[in-house]
Amino acid sequence: MIKNQLTRGQTRRVMYIENKDGLIDTAAARIGWVSFSKTSRTVYYQGKTLQVATGGGISGNFFDTETGENYWISGIKKRGSNASLGESKKPVIDQDAIEEYERIRVTG
Repeated sequence: MIKNQLTRGQTRRVMYIENKDGLIDTAAARIGWVSFSKTSRTVYYQGKTLQVATGGGISGNFFDTETGENYWISGIKKRGSNASLGESKKPVIDQDAIEEYERIRVTG
């Protein structure tokens, strides 16, 4: 596993996931468990394969390999402002991620 800002050396991590083109199961943004490829250039979430968008731009930009939709993925921030540039979105927290999300928000 490549250790970088996204993975922090972990194979699985609770993260903020935002669909910049639509919804993820009725929500514009979610907080949930993601897993990473060995190179950390691909993120897996709820059956979606999200690859790093190449060609410059901001770190954290991904696209769905099946639909082409654009995503923003970032770590959980203690202050709660996880959204990409622009309008803030209130995320839905996946049931299995609530405990870890609260731990992160308390301990940073």
